[in-house]
Amino acid sequence: MRHIPMRAVEDAAAVIYSAVVRTPLVRLHVPVSTPAGEPVEIYLKLECLQPIGSFKLRGAMNAVRQLTPAELADGVWTVSAGNAAQGVAFAARTVGAPCSVLVMDTAPETKVRAIERLGATVVRATYDECWRTVETHRSDRMHGHFVHPFDDDAFIAGNATAGLEILEDLPDVSTVVAAIGGGGLLSGIGAVMHARRPDVRVVAAEPETAAPLAQSLAAGAPQRFEAWRASFVDGAGGKSVLPSMWPLLQPTVAASLVVTLDEAASAMALVADRLHVIIEGAAACAAAAAVSGRAGAGKVVAVVSGGNIDLSRFALLVGACPDAR
Repeated sequence: MRHIPMRAVEDAAAVIYSAVVRTPLVRLHVPVSTPAGEPVEIYLKLECLQPIGSFKLRGAMNAVRQLTPAELADGVWTVSAGNAAQGVAFAARTVGAPCSVLVMDTAPETKVRAIERLGATVVRATYDECWRTVETHRSDRMHGHFVHPFDDDAFIAGNATAGLEILEDLPDVSTVVAAIGGGGLLSGIGAVMHARRPDVRVVAAEPETAAPLAQSLAAGAPQRFEAWRASFVDGAGGKSVLPSMWPLLQPTVAASLVVTLDEAASAMALVADRLHVIIEGAAACAAAAAVSGRAGAGKVVAVVSGGNIDLSRFALLVGACPDAR
């Protein structure tokens, strides 16, 4: 019965904009049609323009601002591939609390350096250790108050404010596509659409290397993706769908579109060429799913969830260098 009430989203919207940017929604002018030949208009929600380069600032600001002085006394910590860590570090700095981060070894150096610039202490760990921490909500190596990077109602409510902005800027939106790592963005947007515009389809995008939600939707229950492997899509595609997240995702997500790494890299190049915007792998999955036409007809919004990628790797990827993937 878990759900994110609209009152929580509205409360988040009343406080997070002291740090969060109201990001633009821009048209991507490319000819796209559905497999049935219906016309599609693509719009991009540029969350890569947040101060930390990712939507995660929305959730982090809302979650941290609700902590009590006692909870902040020993500092806060999180576990992340990079973007959530930056969000929590940024939010912790605004309230004067120390922050430490258990960082996945798949995180690009550009994200690790950004975490350190925000004053957080980086604790390196394997992806497996970090994902166990995500699943169990604990780590023997960390101390302070744990801010979960997605499985937290306050974090999700903050993320959901992006959905409010989409409805304000494009009231006749047909579909919203967003990448999924743990589901904190997708479930937040799903909560908003379910409450305000239940006719809007909410669609996930996952890389072929890590697609537990597509597998879970097919099975009708949360699944573990046994064929998981690391790729440049470090901000999406977890090893499993957490059972605690399933009640938020299953009722609101219409489908999960699995994209290849080549499609994601091509979407990076397309957005850079047409809009002069750098996007990271997770965001590229959403863009790739949208431009494939598989998300549906009408006005389709792809959430560009972040733009934090090593520039050297980005250059290789958009130059179609297989060794970069």
